[in-house]
Amino acid sequence: KSAPFYPAIKPYTGSHTVWVGEVPDFNMPQARKAFFDQLQKDQVNIGVSGYKIDEVDGYDHYLWPDVATFPSGISAEQTRQTFGMLAMRYSVDMYRKQNKRTYGLVRANNGGGVLLPYVIYNDYYNHQDFITALINSGTAGVLWTPEVRASKTGEEWLRRFQTVIFSPMAMINAWSSGTKPWSYPEVADQVKELALLRMQMMPYWYSEFAKYHFEGTPPFRGMSLEAGFKQEVKKEAGSANLEENPYAEATSKEIKDQYMAGEYLLVAPLFTGDTTRKVILPKGKWYDFYTGAFVGDGSVITVTPGLNKIPVYVKDGGIIPMMKPILHAPKAGEKVDLDIRHYGTAASTYNLYDDDGETYN
Repeated sequence: KSAPFYPAIKPYTGSHTVWVGEVPDFNMPQARKAFFDQLQKDQVNIGVSGYKIDEVDGYDHYLWPDVATFPSGISAEQTRQTFGMLAMRYSVDMYRKQNKRTYGLVRANNGGGVLLPYVIYNDYYNHQDFITALINSGTAGVLWTPEVRASKTGEEWLRRFQTVIFSPMAMINAWSSGTKPWSYPEVADQVKELALLRMQMMPYWYSEFAKYHFEGTPPFRGMSLEAGFKQEVKKEAGSANLEENPYAEATSKEIKDQYMAGEYLLVAPLFTGDTTRKVILPKGKWYDFYTGAFVGDGSVITVTPGLNKIPVYVKDGGIIPMMKPILHAPKAGEKVDLDIRHYGTAASTYNLYDDDGETYN
């Protein structure tokens, strides 16, 4: 109630509060103007470059109940489902007014938010669940980060870092524990190398995200969307007569622990306690990302990469543009040398995308 714009926005808020705060009805232009004009003035205009939009996943335990009312007349349930979408949409508008890009975090998203520059995060804590979510989100065309959370061991910390650098946002979300990249000295050097690898790969990531923007191709996606991928098929035991055994039809094993990153990369994470794993390679020749060695063609391979490596493979003809590792994104007009890697023997082309990195021009 001490906010300077409280009197202006109060008439356009809901009947129930969330975390002792008023809930603006973003379906009403008066509420949007009061709320986002204040953010523009006090935050965006002084350099705040993005937002983390929390508690918008449509669940009523932490939000408002079904009996809540809003001045627009739209139901509490519908408002829960659209609140995050409206928050993303109108926050982006603030930056568009200044011809600046933004890139933020949101607690929930769906196919309606594909055009908005936000990445989903959530309160999943299990590493495997994060990877499943990363894969499934690509099916809807949205982005999900398997953020690095607090870990019990240095091994877990490193394994989480390995996956997050092959994701839409390489982010640490360990604020509650205060865990730093170097908090586990035994893996601090490896974590630093991973951070540098993320920066080295920026030309590839930038070009793949350009495809996402201009063509709609998800930069991270499940294996079922990759040409030449064949899932393991098995028969359920029992009678083949469907009237006697309706579960006798062939079933496919769900593959939710490996995924495609961009046009050419196949990522196969390991989790705490793992020393080996199987990787299903789609039809066609595949090569080790780190060494360039041939690893298989439409086969299932077993790999033992050691603690310091996350298995990554490149399809035949894959072109991966890279640059020298630096601690920041190149500034507008800054020139950097590129290292163009070509894997395998197949001839191919690659569209390398670049722009000023800051505006919508």
